[in-house]
Amino acid sequence: MTLITSEILQDWDESSRREWLVTNGIGGYASGSLAGANTRRYHGLMVAALAPPLGRTVVLSKLEEEIRVEDQLYLLSANKYPSVVQPQGHRHLTYFDTRPVPTFTFIFHEGTVVLEKRIWMPSGCNTVYVRYTVIKAPEKLRIGLLPLTSYKDYHTELHRWDGFEGLTTIQTDGRVKFDAFHGAVPLYLSTDQSLVFSDHSGWFYNFEHPREQERGLDFTEDLYCMGRFDGVLAPGQTLTFVATLEPGRPEGGPAALQAEIQRQEKLLSTASVDIRLEPVRAELTLAADQFVIEKSDRVARATIIAGYHWFTDWGRDTMIALPGLCLTTKRYEVAREIFTAFAGAVRNGLIPNRFTDGGGGADYNAADASLWFFHAVHQYAEQSDDWAFAEGVMLPVLADILAHHIAGTDYGIRVDPEDGLLLAGDSSVQLTWMDAKIGDWVVTPRTGKAVELNALWYNALRVTGLLYHRTGDDKKATDCDKRAARVKTSFMHAFWNPGTHSLFDVIGPDGRPDPSMRPNQIFAVSLPFSMVDGKKAEWIVEQVEEKLLTPVGLRTLAPGSPDYRAHYGPGDTFARDSAYHQGTVWPWPIGHFIDAHLKVYGDKARSRALLDGLLGPSLSRYGVGTVAEIFDADPPHAPNGCIAQAWSVSEVLRALAKTS
Repeated sequence: MTLITSEILQDWDESSRREWLVTNGIGGYASGSLAGANTRRYHGLMVAALAPPLGRTVVLSKLEEEIRVEDQLYLLSANKYPSVVQPQGHRHLTYFDTRPVPTFTFIFHEGTVVLEKRIWMPSGCNTVYVRYTVIKAPEKLRIGLLPLTSYKDYHTELHRWDGFEGLTTIQTDGRVKFDAFHGAVPLYLSTDQSLVFSDHSGWFYNFEHPREQERGLDFTEDLYCMGRFDGVLAPGQTLTFVATLEPGRPEGGPAALQAEIQRQEKLLSTASVDIRLEPVRAELTLAADQFVIEKSDRVARATIIAGYHWFTDWGRDTMIALPGLCLTTKRYEVAREIFTAFAGAVRNGLIPNRFTDGGGGADYNAADASLWFFHAVHQYAEQSDDWAFAEGVMLPVLADILAHHIAGTDYGIRVDPEDGLLLAGDSSVQLTWMDAKIGDWVVTPRTGKAVELNALWYNALRVTGLLYHRTGDDKKATDCDKRAARVKTSFMHAFWNPGTHSLFDVIGPDGRPDPSMRPNQIFAVSLPFSMVDGKKAEWIVEQVEEKLLTPVGLRTLAPGSPDYRAHYGPGDTFARDSAYHQGTVWPWPIGHFIDAHLKVYGDKARSRALLDGLLGPSLSRYGVGTVAEIFDADPPHAPNGCIAQAWSVSEVLRALAKTS
């Protein structure tokens, strides 16, 4: 549905900065640049989740593709080496489309050969398909495929090492079994046109990853070629290459592709989206699916992957993203599974901030994740009408979280008995979503009473009170309502800044307010139970729109502020993290800005117009068909960070649905 043409594809600088992505529903993925080169350490034709949804390992890096026509050799891949791009297959690339799966169309040999290439992963399997179709050719084509492997943790670069044995054996079913090293999960390769495999193994050196170089990290890699597949394709014929870690023989290419198309059609049907009438909403609905992990015999817990390529499942991101990813798309059963999984991991009144990459534990260093939990549960009940689940299963968990916050829990998260407001943290920890930390330096500590924490705290009290009212427990409901009323009174007294007609961002431990113009104040208007209405709510929306709104989201700090950073990168970790929330634009708050905008003005058309930037070029200039994590604060708002971020997609999709 997002079509890109030769003007961009055949320009290395453009096509190497645009990236495609497919996922398998258990935490694994395949991804690369449109140019055909792996420009990140995270790119790979199969990045398998060996411990779903974690344990991501780049198993198969890519395929080098050779086509011979009338004794002329064409190389369709691309690689960045020191000072050179070789080969330059992108110069033959004429079209790229995201749907139904990433589809590349090559035209070469003076326009007489048209070759289509499609890539997809079946849901629930560490398997990838690459399908080649000869649309047009003057004669049979000779095709050669050279698989390049790495078998590495996806956060690292591979360099040749002696223990990498690279053993290949031909199985009785004709598949090639590849054992990278002792103890490695075997990789099985096959084709459906009986291409001949020959063992011409060896190392290829000095692949460069430009995006890692820009991030100030190690950016060179060596890859191992196990051999090559060779065969012939006639005009109109199709060849499917399959790589899998599954022991059984995978489904055939045509059937597997049809199964994936039908799965996508079911997702759109469930979400009540007509791809012909709402192509952008359909694109985002399918992009939303890439983050959702359902519980299965392969995956112990349902969750949401926060972002591709390097984020796993984070509690804050999950609860913010869940309404758009699961409720707007009407995947209510998955939402229940996710709530149940996180409810079972509550500790001292906190849901995990993130589950560690190794799968051995969780971090709880977030003051807002548990409060977003209340909002997500409430939205689930409202939209699914499944109040029984909210009242019977979730209410005891929510009540326990409230009790811990009132009594005081980890990281200094507690209610101030003087005014009923919530305070959290100290200068050594980062507990809000503005969580950048470099060594011991917390870039935006926001210690004390943060504006959005208290907006969420008020919302949590009101949600819990509502559920108690529905269950007939009026005593507990009244207690929640009284606490909420006190918070509302204290909040306006503490946070209203009459000089700017907006809200302070933080009230520090010493009682001094931080007047920084940040987007966090919008939640005091946008949440279902909001503490600000009337003229003050309108003023807040006006200030945020004037100072922070861009075509791609909200700035994290207003221009003119002493700490404002116009650009996020390139640069090393210090340069990037010090700019992460100091002006850098984030798309995800746009959803709550639209909520607030609709509350204040009640004009869907006016609110929808503000989404045009995110619904246009941003879907095609970074992660194609999805929404990036961040953008530069100043025009032209270059995209950066993860190419696909769960809460970015979720909140843009939710806002789009709300203004349709």
